[in-house]
Amino acid sequence: MKKILFLLVLFLAALEASAQDFPFGEVDNNVLDIKKYDKDTSAHAVVLREYGTSRIILDNDDYTKVVFQYHVRIKIFDKSQFDKGTITIPIYNGDNDVYEEVRDVTGRTFYKDENGMVQQAELDSKQVFRTKDNKYWSTLKFAMPALREGCVIEYKYTIYSPHIDNFHSWEFQSDIPKMYSEYEVHIPGFWTYNASLKGSLKLTKNVAVVERECFTFGTAKADCSHMTYGMSDIPAFVSEEYMTSEKNFMSSISFELVSYQNFQTGATTKYTKEWKDLDYQLKTEFWFGGQLRRKDLLRERIAPVIAGKTDSLEKAKAVYAFIQKNIKWNNFFAFGSDDGLKKALDSHSGNVADINLNLVTALNAAGIPAQAVMLSTRENGAINYLYPGLGNFNYVIAKTDIGGKTYLLDATDQLLPFGILPMRCLNDKGRAFSLDKPSYWVDMNTRQRQGTTYTLDLTLADNGKLKGTFSRYSTGYSAYEMRKEIKKFNTEDEFVENLEGKLDKVKILKSSFDNLDSLNKPLGETYEIEISAFDNLDHNKLVFNPFVFNRMLTNPFKLAERDYPVDWGMPSDERYILTMHLPQQFQVDNPPQNLAFAMPDNGGKFIINYQGDNGLFVFSNVIQFNKSVYGPDEYPYLKELYNKIILSEKNELVFRKKS
Repeated sequence: MKKILFLLVLFLAALEASAQDFPFGEVDNNVLDIKKYDKDTSAHAVVLREYGTSRIILDNDDYTKVVFQYHVRIKIFDKSQFDKGTITIPIYNGDNDVYEEVRDVTGRTFYKDENGMVQQAELDSKQVFRTKDNKYWSTLKFAMPALREGCVIEYKYTIYSPHIDNFHSWEFQSDIPKMYSEYEVHIPGFWTYNASLKGSLKLTKNVAVVERECFTFGTAKADCSHMTYGMSDIPAFVSEEYMTSEKNFMSSISFELVSYQNFQTGATTKYTKEWKDLDYQLKTEFWFGGQLRRKDLLRERIAPVIAGKTDSLEKAKAVYAFIQKNIKWNNFFAFGSDDGLKKALDSHSGNVADINLNLVTALNAAGIPAQAVMLSTRENGAINYLYPGLGNFNYVIAKTDIGGKTYLLDATDQLLPFGILPMRCLNDKGRAFSLDKPSYWVDMNTRQRQGTTYTLDLTLADNGKLKGTFSRYSTGYSAYEMRKEIKKFNTEDEFVENLEGKLDKVKILKSSFDNLDSLNKPLGETYEIEISAFDNLDHNKLVFNPFVFNRMLTNPFKLAERDYPVDWGMPSDERYILTMHLPQQFQVDNPPQNLAFAMPDNGGKFIINYQGDNGLFVFSNVIQFNKSVYGPDEYPYLKELYNKIILSEKNELVFRKKS
């Protein structure tokens, strides 16, 4: 095995020394015998070699295009990574038949049969499919043949794109380790791009040379910048809960078009704009500024909605509810309205921009100054603040200031309360635009919170049954999430039946809800319950875990260290209060120890409190996080806090008869 690994290292070193693609289909047979990757023995697959190149060319139709070629070879150790053999390539359709095209898709799987003989299986071109996802995007899909444990897959393809402003980025890091990854770019002098390296890993290869007269258009000629970026021994990126888009933190390189030169005149056009340029563009575009000017369209429709209301906040809430109820979201993200606000109002359906630009316009029509705030959702990734561009954004909401307080509004969900944003919007900053003022940044880490209080009042009967009430009181974002959960069911009774099915040894006798349809109020749930908590009943000793509901079993934070933030989206507060009435002949054998654990700088806390006397005790705990985002340096404290929570929730109370 050591000899095999040594040969593999020499093979990869030879490839790394030269900036060029590696031969297709020449897999060393010894590679098929490797059982694990020595630099990450937990890996279920590893990229042996990855290569890509992008260059700007003149295609046969005399249009400039970016040609991106991709080639990869992957060793799959076991079936858990067979999904690496299913490849999906997103393709931007664009407008006016200006679309991307994928060509020259080839693939091959190498494996050893039962007799130890090396076999090859070719990808059938008839098994390469293109499906249209929507008016803007399609997906090319294919599955590698003959997958089995220990196999090596290899495939390559080429994308021709007319979008010069969208030069292909490169991700060095992925969810599996890579032995070596290399990306070459060839950029003619007619175009200027800024390259941005993201992530914590360092390049092991960074070479730049000049290619003379590599691009010709008629009599116009230009030299090319030929740059090669390489990285060796790349660890897998391990994602955890409570984070924004992985691409914010994976090691990658991207390119931003700064300017381009006209072939005939030599005139240079600046592509990267200042915010004042984007402000002007948005004000003049039909799909944005053209729609925000349509106050007259909304004025007639909302007049009866705000009739009799004199308070601005009440007017705003009424307008918000009107848009919520009259336009259903079609699940498409957008910051511009392609078909106009009137169509969305008439058809009662639209994308994010159709709904929220209608909201901005309706608020202004009602005399409540409002602005549109463009943002990037958590999954879409972070905004590049250095280079202003509309490509940063994929969503739009409304903003209004009433009585000295700022309200950020999204009417895409009929269960969202006024002033509460969905989690997808809580991503750093957004850019506020209006028709008469310069744009500016808005903090998306709003003051909204999520809070839940669980209250149990139980009495232990002589037969070992616990009877009493369980109440859950949800505020802020927690109330919204709980309403969504309840509304998934046809009736409240169906929800209660489902809840009972998920609770161990708990029978729900009666239920009631407070403010279920009053979105701006806290949500209350009350249940009369009976708990059969004691197996093999011993009348002298009973055992009970007080965390009947929402017990935490595993720590979401498992990494030794985490080099990206923990992002909750908003602060939270969770409280659990149990009041227990015991028969006079019983006592608590092992009362919980009081505990107070606090994170540095008031970042959060976990508190356990127990008070008991004469057959009555009150047990409570508090879990509180006071920040929306925690840095990597705070990760150990979060991890320790959760360890303490889990340990405390494992402890069972023992009720024993007094001797």
